[in-house]
Amino acid sequence: MDELFARLREETLRAAAENDLPDFFAARLLAIAADPAGYAAAGEELRALLEMLPLYDTYGQTGYIGMGVSNLVLEGAIRRAEAKRTA
Repeated sequence: MDELFARLREETLRAAAENDLPDFFAARLLAIAADPAGYAAAGEELRALLEMLPLYDTYGQTGYIGMGVSNLVLEGAIRRAEAKRTA
């Protein structure tokens, strides 16, 4: 499971550097990645985020084939993961 959190951190940093992932999303995703115990129940949500991050596009769905992940889609995925946090 720790590998999942390490991958989330790596993909978040990559998306921030290469795909213009906004800082406010990166901060939330890095907070999740830094708290494996708190997000142990969010495995499915984290795997979904890992699939979305490489496809993040500030102007998602506006490209030639509409394959990008927009702010709204990413926000929803992050909220679903955050809802699984345990204290």
